[in-house]
Formats: sequence, structure tokens, C-alpha cells
Amino acid sequence: SFGPALSAAHGDAPEAPNPPRGLDDLDALGLGSVRTSVGRCEVVCFSPEHTGSFGTQSVTRARTVIEAWADRTAALSALPGVEQVFPFENRGEAIGVTLPHPHGQIYAYPYVTPRTRRLVENISRTSPDLMQRVLDFERDGSRVILAGERWTAYVPFAARWPIEVHLMPHRHVPDFAEATDTERDELAGLYLRLLRGIDTLYDTPTPYIAAWHQAPVNVARDTVRMHLEITSPRRAADKLKFLAGSEAAMGAWIGDIPPEDAAARLRDAVEGVQL
Repeated sequence: SFGPALSAAHGDAPEAPNPPRGLDDLDALGLGSVRTSVGRCEVVCFSPEHTGSFGTQSVTRARTVIEAWADRTAALSALPGVEQVFPFENRGEAIGVTLPHPHGQIYAYPYVTPRTRRLVENISRTSPDLMQRVLDFERDGSRVILAGERWTAYVPFAARWPIEVHLMPHRHVPDFAEATDTERDELAGLYLRLLRGIDTLYDTPTPYIAAWHQAPVNVARDTVRMHLEITSPRRAADKLKFLAGSEAAMGAWIGDIPPEDAAARLRDAVEGVQL
């Protein structure tokens, strides 16, 4: 990870004169107010090769990257002011990637992100075992793509993107740092099969965002379960889904393909992958 190396070379960031001071502190800022950020951004290099992605790595190297995610999640979570840690990979020019070297990033936010706050609110409004209920619901359905002893990948009910896959552990695990060695071992192979299966859908590599949602550092760790969300705007070999009037302006999504059909296609693709 480049973050620790840069920190050692340049020293720690200067103390913020006006940092966030709690989970609700940012809500009270008011119009036009600003606050000094105390977050971090790190780059995780997957390979010494200059081309590829996470999906092109060996199982051994994938397991090493997972270990790095766990190590950096623990270290960043311990920093003063950090409220959430987010590992992710952007892949492809259609996503905005300009550096072809296989890499991902880790953001450490000084607040709980909006998506996660909505998740926490929904859990509070429904039931503390909401994520287990979602997993049980999906595992009994026709949208499962790949299943192991400790993880299951599926296309979610009412998926928004042409390619959208969620991967969730069977046990409640708040973040990478809390995953067991056995869970990390199985994840390495399943994750590679999933990404390579997606790449067999078309003759050219598919652009995607691979987002690892983790529980906040200080709240909802008993209810928010870590999970992966892979999304791609690719809806055909030469077509992308653009967020136009309904999606961009109103937040009302129009599906391009039934999730059951997408799951069947992805399931067939993954079944043909050999590691």
C-alpha cells in the first residue's frame, strides 16, 4: 500500500485545525460551512505487471491483497477521526480509469458515508438481522451465481445495473479485519472466479466498480455486514448504460434486463472458469 510509504517519507499530515468531532457534527455545519478533512487515501498495487486487474491475479496473490485489505482496514480504523474504511477497485476507461497498472484504492473517511448511513437507518427501521434476512432470501432464490461454504454471490432483487453482483459472507463479519483466515482463503478463489466469469461475457474486458462495503468504525458493527458490490454499465458488447433523465434527475432506475436472466448468464459464465 502506498499510503504508509508516503506517510513515512513525508511525515504525518498536519493536525487539522477544525476536524470533525463526532458522527452528527457534520450535520450541524450549516450552509456554506467547511471543515478540515482528516481522512486518508491509499493505493494498493495488485501486481508488478503493468497491465491487468484483480481478476488476472493468481490465487496466491489475490490472497495477499486480501490480507493487505485486512491489515490496512485495521490500521486506518485505529487512526483518530476515521469513521469508515472503504477498499475498492475501478476497472476500465468507461469507469474513468487512466492508470492501466492493476491497482485498487482504500479511502478512510472522517464520517460515515451517505450510503452506509441509509443502510444503518434501514436496519434500525426494520430489524437488526436485516442483512442475514437478505442473504437467506437470495440464497433461496434463482439469482445465486456462485456459492461456497462461507460466501455466496448473487444478483440482487431489483438490480439497477446491467451487471450487478453482490458477494456476502454467511457469518456476520463487519470488515476485512474481522474475517477469519478460512474466510479469507475461500474468498480469494471465489472472487477470482466471479471476476473472470464477468470477463468472459464479452470479447473485451468489462469495465466495473468493485466496492467493498464495510461497517463503520464506531457504530452499527453488530448489524452492518461487510459485502462486495460489483457494478458495470456494460449492457452489450458495444453499449453502456448511461444515467439519463429518470435515473440521474429523479433517482428512479429503469432496468435493462431482468435480474434472473442476468444471474443465469453470469452463472453459466462462472461455471466455465478454471483457476
